[in-house]
Amino acid sequence: MVTDDMVWQFDGWRLEGWIDGFARAGSCRGAECAFTAVASPARAAKDPRQGGEGGPGSGTAVIARPKTQVRHPNMYRVLLLNDDYTPMDFVVSVLKKYFNKGPEEATRIMLHVHQHGVGECGIYTYEIAETKVTQVMDHARKHQHPLQCIMEKK
Repeated sequence: MVTDDMVWQFDGWRLEGWIDGFARAGSCRGAECAFTAVASPARAAKDPRQGGEGGPGSGTAVIARPKTQVRHPNMYRVLLLNDDYTPMDFVVSVLKKYFNKGPEEATRIMLHVHQHGVGECGIYTYEIAETKVTQVMDHARKHQHPLQCIMEKK
């Protein structure tokens, strides 16, 4: 017997608290029916409005889901190396074009590369860092500059 206190499931969708006219009319019977009736856990629990009796064996259960741990991807630093032949303006243009740096920040990084021999352009995931290194190296070769760009794991 089907009552209004049952839950209807149809292809994963839950329809609680009512039965549509199709199923109530009895035109859906047995294994041929796409609807299945299951006891509603919400109805089986103690509900003060309903005056229901809750307790052990009332059909309620708590399902504990394990916490999913999100692993962050490894990050890589993209570095420019100093050389004696690449013009400073070219390095600034590379920083603006491929690393989206403003004029002031690009100049600051370029001076750091010039004074310390190496400068960090940005920190990216492996694929993005690899792409940026390739783009910078290709651009430098195209313009016949020996600028070196590398990546290292952070």
